[in-house]
Amino acid sequence: MPVSDLVRTLLSKRGIEDADTFLNPSYDNHLHNPLLLSDMQKAIERFFVAIEKKEHIAVYTDFDCDGLGSATVFHDFLKKIGYQSFEIYMPHRDIEGYGFHASAVRKLCERGTTLIITADVGISGHEGVEAARFLGCDVIITDHHEVMIGAPNALAVVNPKLSEYPFPHLCGAAVAYKFVQAAIAEGKHREMSQFLSISEGWEKWLLDVVAIATIADMVPLVGENRALVHYGLRVLRQSRRVGLRALAESARLRLPAATEDDVGFSIAPRLNAASRMDNPELAFHLLTTLERAEADRLAKTLEQLNAKRKGVVASIVKEAKKRARERFENESITVLGDPSWKPALLGLAANSVMAERGGVVCLWGRDAAGNVKGSCRSDGSVSLAALFTEASGAFLQFGGHAHAGGFSVSGEGVHALQARLAEAMKHIQTKTKEKESVSHDVSLPLSLLHESTLRDISRLSPFGVGNHKPIFHVPESRVVEVRRFGKEKNHVEVTLECPQSGRRVRSFDFFKSPSSFTLCPEAGSNVRALVTLERDTFAGRDSLALRIIDFLPPC
Repeated sequence: MPVSDLVRTLLSKRGIEDADTFLNPSYDNHLHNPLLLSDMQKAIERFFVAIEKKEHIAVYTDFDCDGLGSATVFHDFLKKIGYQSFEIYMPHRDIEGYGFHASAVRKLCERGTTLIITADVGISGHEGVEAARFLGCDVIITDHHEVMIGAPNALAVVNPKLSEYPFPHLCGAAVAYKFVQAAIAEGKHREMSQFLSISEGWEKWLLDVVAIATIADMVPLVGENRALVHYGLRVLRQSRRVGLRALAESARLRLPAATEDDVGFSIAPRLNAASRMDNPELAFHLLTTLERAEADRLAKTLEQLNAKRKGVVASIVKEAKKRARERFENESITVLGDPSWKPALLGLAANSVMAERGGVVCLWGRDAAGNVKGSCRSDGSVSLAALFTEASGAFLQFGGHAHAGGFSVSGEGVHALQARLAEAMKHIQTKTKEKESVSHDVSLPLSLLHESTLRDISRLSPFGVGNHKPIFHVPESRVVEVRRFGKEKNHVEVTLECPQSGRRVRSFDFFKSPSSFTLCPEAGSNVRALVTLERDTFAGRDSLALRIIDFLPPC
C-alpha cells in the first residue's frame, strides 16, 4: 500500500527511517526469541520438572490489568495442556496490597505448593522469596518492573530489564506470554502428547489480554510491544472470551471495531474496578469464564463498581486539587494524603492532579489494616524509579516505573515525605518537560481534516506512550457553539467552522471547561486549535471528531 506524504511526514517527525517495518508489524519477524530473556531456560526446565512430577504450582500475580492479563495467560495455557494441580493467587489490593508477600507464600506452601511462578510482581519480593526457600518451595519470578534494590535470590528471575534482551519495555503479561511461547516450544521438542496436540499458533489467542495489559500498563507502544498490541487488537475484535464480549456490551462498545482508545478508556477501567473497589478475582473470572450467564453477571457487577469508582475518585481529585493550590503553588513535588482516602484509587487521582499541575504528585491514604500506602505519578521531568531509590530510606516499600509508582510508609514518616522527596530531587538529574500545548506534528486547515485523513494516520496506530497520536495545528477556525456535556457537565464540546468552506466539525475533551485552554473559546470568535483526530461514536454517532488539546489566539 502506498505511503502518503502525510504519513511520511509523521514518520520523519518520529525519527522512523524504516517505514515498512513500522507500518507493517510482523508477528514472525518482530517478536524476539523468549529464550533471550534472563533465566528463561532455567525457568522452563524447572517448570517441566514440576509438571512431570505433578507438583502443585501457584501462579502469583498482581491485581491490576497487567496482573489480570498475566494470570489469564497462565490459566489458559495450563488448562490447554490439561494440567490440573495449579492455582492462581492474587493478593487483595486493600487488605494485602501490592507485592510478593511472605504471609501469602506461607499460605500457599501450607496448601502443598512446591513451585511458585510470579507474574507482573516479585522483582522486589526478597522477603517472599526467602520465606519460600525456607519452606522448600522454588520460586520463578517473571516480572518487568525496575530492579531497584537487586534481584531476589529466586531459582530464576525472568525480566527483560535484567538481560541483553533486545526490548526491555515488555509489560508483565507480555513476559508471561513469552514464558508460554518457550514452554510450548519445549513441550513440542520433548514430544509430550499434551503439547503436540496444541495447534500451531494457538497461543496467539492469548494476545487479546496481552494487548489489554500492554495498553493499560502504559509501556511504550514501539518495537515488540507494537507488534503484540497490533495482533492483540485483531484477536480482541474477534475474541472468543464470552466475558470480554459481555463487558463490551455493558460498556456499549462495538468489540469488532475496538481500538487502543477503547481498551484504555472503556475495557481497562472496568477490569481494574474489580481490585480497586472489591476483589480482583471478579475480573479474572470474567476473563476466563466459559459461561455466558456468569459473564453477563460479572460484567454487570464490574459496570456498577466502575460507576462507583468514578464518583469516589472525582471526590478525591476535587479535594486534592483544592489543597494543592493552597499549599503547593510553585512546588515541583506535591504530597497530599488523608486517612479516609482509599489507596487503591490514588493512582487514578494522582494522575488527574498531575495532569493539571505537572511535576510529581504523590497521594496517600490508609488501607483496611491501617497501613499508610500511596501512589505517585510523574510528568516525565523526573523518573519515579530514580526518585524512590534516592529517597529509599523514607519508605517501608516502594516500586514502579519512570512515570508511575506506589509506596508504603510509616505513620510518622508520611509527614516528612514531601521534604524527603524534595531533597532527593536535588541529587538526581531532571529534564525540562516541554509543554504539549506548544508543539504539533502537522498544520492543516479544517477543510482538509477528513475521514480519509483519519484512515491515513491510523496506519501509525496503535498509539500510546512512545507513539503519540499526531497533533494537528488548525490555523484558522470560527467557533460556532460552546457547550458543556455529561451528567455533571464536566466535559466541553466546541463546534468549529472552516471560514473558507463553511464545513463544521465537532471538537471535544473530557474533564475540561472552556477556561481550561490557553484561549477560552467563545461563540463567534476566531481561534487556532491543536487537536487529534478521533472516531466519534458518542451517542450512536460514527463520524470524525477532533479531540481538543488547546485553543490559541489567532495569528
